Amino acid sequence: MPRANRQFACHGAWHLTQRCHKKEFLLKFERDRRYWRMCLFEARRRYGLSVLNFIATSNHVHLMVYSEDKDTVSNAMQYVSGRTTQKQMGTDSGSR
Repeated sequence: MPRANRQFACHGAWHLTQRCHKKEFLLKFERDRRYWRMCLFEARRRYGLSVLNFIATSNHVHLMVYSEDKDTVSNAMQYVSGRTTQKQMGTDSGSR
């Protein structure tokens, strides 16, 4: 079943859930979760995303974020996901 279209309301808090690729346990080690947190807070700094709360489990994450702009949320999550994937694939070459 396809996912429903996202609805965006200006000036709102968002609950986001993101799973690891193929539901694998890619965040099962503390070092991996620490790297994910580092990427999240770098995205917060770069894009101005307000992180209200988060939890990272071994195969998915939940975030509560606030943004006045839908592109901020999208760009920040793409950054976090991309950097985490690069690290898992061994192609991460540091901050960009």
